[in-house]
Amino acid sequence: MILVSFTVSQASAQEVKGLTLQRAIDLSLKNNKNLRISNAKIEEATAMLKEAADRQLPDLSVSGSYLWLPVNPNINLKTSSSSSGGGSSPSVHQAVYGMANLSLPVYAGGKIKYGIESAKYLEQAAKLDADNDHDEVIFNTMKAYLNLFKSFQAVKLVKENLQSSLSRDTNFINLEKNGLLAKNDLLKAQLQTSNIELSLMDVENNNKLAMVNMNLMLGLPENDTIMLDTSSIDKRQELKNFSDYETAALQNRKDIQAAGFRKKAASTAIKSAKAETYPTVALTGGYIAADIPHFLTITNAVNIGVGVKYNLASLWKTNTKLQEAKAREKQVIAGEEMLNDNVRFAINQDYQNYLLSRKKIEVYEKALEQATENYRITNNKYANSLVTLTDLLDADVLKLQAQLNIISVRADALLAYKKILLTAGLLSN
Repeated sequence: MILVSFTVSQASAQEVKGLTLQRAIDLSLKNNKNLRISNAKIEEATAMLKEAADRQLPDLSVSGSYLWLPVNPNINLKTSSSSSGGGSSPSVHQAVYGMANLSLPVYAGGKIKYGIESAKYLEQAAKLDADNDHDEVIFNTMKAYLNLFKSFQAVKLVKENLQSSLSRDTNFINLEKNGLLAKNDLLKAQLQTSNIELSLMDVENNNKLAMVNMNLMLGLPENDTIMLDTSSIDKRQELKNFSDYETAALQNRKDIQAAGFRKKAASTAIKSAKAETYPTVALTGGYIAADIPHFLTITNAVNIGVGVKYNLASLWKTNTKLQEAKAREKQVIAGEEMLNDNVRFAINQDYQNYLLSRKKIEVYEKALEQATENYRITNNKYANSLVTLTDLLDADVLKLQAQLNIISVRADALLAYKKILLTAGLLSN
């Protein structure tokens, strides 16, 4: 029972999953931490927009107090009745009053209007930043997926090569025992087998790390074993003209669009800073009630009026907010220009990298044919004692390296194509 329970726990801890590239992307988008941060930034920008819109709503405040007067105050009402009456001052030891004030902004020089407008631009920029992060997550998932694919294929090839080498060593041991093979040649073959075993350790370690990275990226338990569905990896991608990608990048990239909204927000901030020099007008209203026992009671004291406020110091003080807003606008404009230049360079770089990867595929495919044929010829010559064992082992290493190269370059070509789409703002499509 203990053995069975241990086996079941091990099986559940390392669950085998069939994983397509699209499924990996979906899981990554669902569980990515950076996207959670991006969504929180959108919520923050939306709240700031609501805060700016709330400034056009009326302000209502209510206050009240109870006062205890330990010493009887001297009260002298400057009225005709009080001066002629000659009565004594009333005894006052406490007072209660309450006030309600209402203020509705009518004109604020445009500060409220420009504040709402700027907040809208920043909200749009936050949403576009989130879309840009969305594309980055998709690309990073593809990169991790292809890296895991390459590690799987490397393990498979090295294992096959190791089995072939072990089988060859077995034959060589029998030949050496019968005096048909020199001891030195047997040691050479066994040394190469040991080197292949070391290579297998390295590729298996890389495969484990790639799988842990993939699991963490997808929000899965890190000990899960993932089996990949790689049917779409070898499909050749149709490449458009370079100018099409450059035009698409300048039109579709979310970070460029976000920079445009931030530039509009910076321009609006300048208008808002200029509005600081204008007066503000508001409709006001209030209610006052008070009770001073044995002396005074006030009820229904309602007031309605218009309030005007103007900061006269703005006539001679420098409007530093305006200077700051203009400086921020210059920064945003320069940053947008730098971003456009960087995008153009990135499109050029990614386009050339993809063309290079396609040329590499052609070269490595030819190299694999040559290495395979070279090993076949060398193996036949060795069987007829026309070449040395060293030549045969070298041919075997060249064939294995050519097989690993073609797998790696094909995956790299697909990733290079996806990088073009990412840079052009077309990856989500």
